[in-house]
Amino acid sequence: MGQRVPRREDAILVQGQGRYTDDLSVERQLFAAFVRSPHAHGDLKAVDTAEARAMKGVVAIYTAADLEGQGYAAIMAPNDLPARDGTAMRKPRRAALAEGRVRFVGDPVAVVVARTADQARNAAEAVRLDIDILPAVIEAEAALKPEAPQLYDDVAGNLILDFHSGDAGKVTAAFAGAAHVARLRIVNNRVVVNPIEPRAAIASFDGKSKRYTLHAPSQGAFGMRNSLAAAMGVKPAAMRLVTGHVGGSFGMKASVFPEYVVLLHAARMLKRPVRWTDQRSESFVSDHHGRDMVFEAELALDARGRFLATRFTGVANMGAYVTPAGPLMATLNIGKNSVGMYRTPLVEVKTRCAVTNTAPIGAYRGAGRPEGNYLMERLIDKAARGMGIDRASLRRRNLVPPARLPWATPVGTVYDSGDFPALFERALEASDWKGYAGRLKTSRKAGLLRGRGIGCYLEVTAPPTNEMGGIHFEPDGSVTIVTGTLDYGQGHWTPFSQLLTSQLGIPFDKIKLVQGDSDRLVAGGGTGGSKSLMASGSAIIEASDLVIEKGKLVAGHVLEADTADIAFAAGRFSVVGTDRAIGIMELAARLRAGTALAPGLPQSLDVDHVFKSAPSAYPNGCHVAEVEIDPETGHVAIARYVMVNDFGTVVNPMIVEGQLHGGVVQGIGQALFERTVYDDSGQLMSGSYMDYALPRAADVPFFTFVSQGVPTLNNRVGAKGCGEAGCAGSLPSVMNAVVDALAPHGVTHLDMPATPQAVWRAIRAGADQIGRGAGPT
Repeated sequence: MGQRVPRREDAILVQGQGRYTDDLSVERQLFAAFVRSPHAHGDLKAVDTAEARAMKGVVAIYTAADLEGQGYAAIMAPNDLPARDGTAMRKPRRAALAEGRVRFVGDPVAVVVARTADQARNAAEAVRLDIDILPAVIEAEAALKPEAPQLYDDVAGNLILDFHSGDAGKVTAAFAGAAHVARLRIVNNRVVVNPIEPRAAIASFDGKSKRYTLHAPSQGAFGMRNSLAAAMGVKPAAMRLVTGHVGGSFGMKASVFPEYVVLLHAARMLKRPVRWTDQRSESFVSDHHGRDMVFEAELALDARGRFLATRFTGVANMGAYVTPAGPLMATLNIGKNSVGMYRTPLVEVKTRCAVTNTAPIGAYRGAGRPEGNYLMERLIDKAARGMGIDRASLRRRNLVPPARLPWATPVGTVYDSGDFPALFERALEASDWKGYAGRLKTSRKAGLLRGRGIGCYLEVTAPPTNEMGGIHFEPDGSVTIVTGTLDYGQGHWTPFSQLLTSQLGIPFDKIKLVQGDSDRLVAGGGTGGSKSLMASGSAIIEASDLVIEKGKLVAGHVLEADTADIAFAAGRFSVVGTDRAIGIMELAARLRAGTALAPGLPQSLDVDHVFKSAPSAYPNGCHVAEVEIDPETGHVAIARYVMVNDFGTVVNPMIVEGQLHGGVVQGIGQALFERTVYDDSGQLMSGSYMDYALPRAADVPFFTFVSQGVPTLNNRVGAKGCGEAGCAGSLPSVMNAVVDALAPHGVTHLDMPATPQAVWRAIRAGADQIGRGAGPT
């Protein structure tokens, strides 16, 4: 525990021995290619497949008409948030293939199945779609206007949810009595998820057992199996989901996509396996996108700079269909996470969620948590500048002190642990806050603008749900951990092994991990919401306790002692007060060899345990970024980046640090590079890496990483989750630094992404204002 043990899977992956879905090949397999709508909105009059059916190698073509009457369910969001007036959230129905109307470019309309992938793609291009094109609406604010095109007959005004939380009366009174109010209109830009591995699947159907099997990347085999079964209209036992290595997901691969239903249908009808791998150009238009919301954010303060209330009034873009996470991010998660580590007594959130003719919005690293922290941290900087208070001082005077923990927030969360003031001071010290003046002077001599930004954050992780912790002692002398969470890049095998070794003394190199086969699982909440170690770690600890209980019973028999006299430590069962002992691995081996036992004793040490759900945890930290900007080109360079984080108990510091590096870089990508652009007709203009910029190694500095953990009391490990925290800290710290650098030019706010073009224009616009006598505010 606590050691920087190298990831065990890396030796496999760097040698090219990983087994991703597209690496698999099965006998008699066929290949699928999807026909997608080239238009963002239109009535689908006909699908002409005649020419495609006659092409070489084509085995079958299916449209929505072929799926009718098969018992498949619509793909719909399972959650049901209440609207402001108490009515239920509207959840538009999504068929696996478009029925009657297409609603975004990339909407699947048909599938072609052929003997080779090239044959399938060629035939897909020959399918002719007769679509009466309708006007499209791209932005959520525009979609809510009375004159906007309507996507659904049963969703009036394109509004699926009018959400409200908080005490409006008290918040209004707090703002009325405030000495100062900071206001900002903040755009949280849409991003394309861009995992290194595109979506892929191999579907098969066993006619004898009437059972489906889908090999596909996911974020948890158990939950995905259940969702797939529901979509196919069968019981969970009739579905198996198998996930091998996964090349990234960031939330996107957690959902059931319509393509999976279509592939399973084709496999059943053709009595042969059907495989499909998405093309990158298709991924851009058909994967779920992330973020995309606009908020009017407000912070009320008294004369001393103490926070009185926050109010967030926003519009969130759901895309053409509503995903499971879509409505949660801009509603509940904004409220919970905007509080941060501050003593804000009142929070009000008002969000209207709208459908548009764009790709659906789904979970993306943090799923509302970085957004909430970003809104708050930008407001604090705006308030500090408006009140003439140092921004570090303003934060200091509003932090929750450790003596006040547990701290109940106005949004129903309770912080159980942490030392926010100490963490904050350590971040300033690690960033050499006091030495900034010298660096600023150096930058100015070089003709560059320099700025620094603080990004404090506190996240409310997803609560750990029921999670399996299986421990199996195998015939070959190894031990297998069986878990329902799933590693799609995090490196679960190593920290889970570290936990098991610390609990049972099992040799580290003898431990295996099974995680991606739903047939091996009895429960599983999957990986998402930064809860994996909290859930699987707690399950492993509790399962280890059960192994020890069973082991004491068997060891008492083997060592000829009363069970009450058996102790366990460092992997050995011993008789108290004697030198008689037996190791856990030897004891398991004796059981496998058939050692005669008294009636009623366990026949093995194997355990299949289910850890029950636990409360959320609250990872927190402070990130400090410094940027340099070339005023002639608008180019922003990250000059320094320091982060201090509280993740509670850290099992493997190296893996945690790596997770933060990845999250920070993704945050930098959204802040400075990534811009998703649709034209007025709904065509994606940034649909390839020629048009959509991702950060590269040369775009980020070496990071300074400091861990200052206070273990949580909310789970057996004491861990708080770390997978998404990098985004939560980097969005505000980088953008606060950019605005700080531009402040001498009269710039008080800039929306993401701060591309060279956007920065250059802001500098010119700010210089114009100053020239007309309007100085910085």
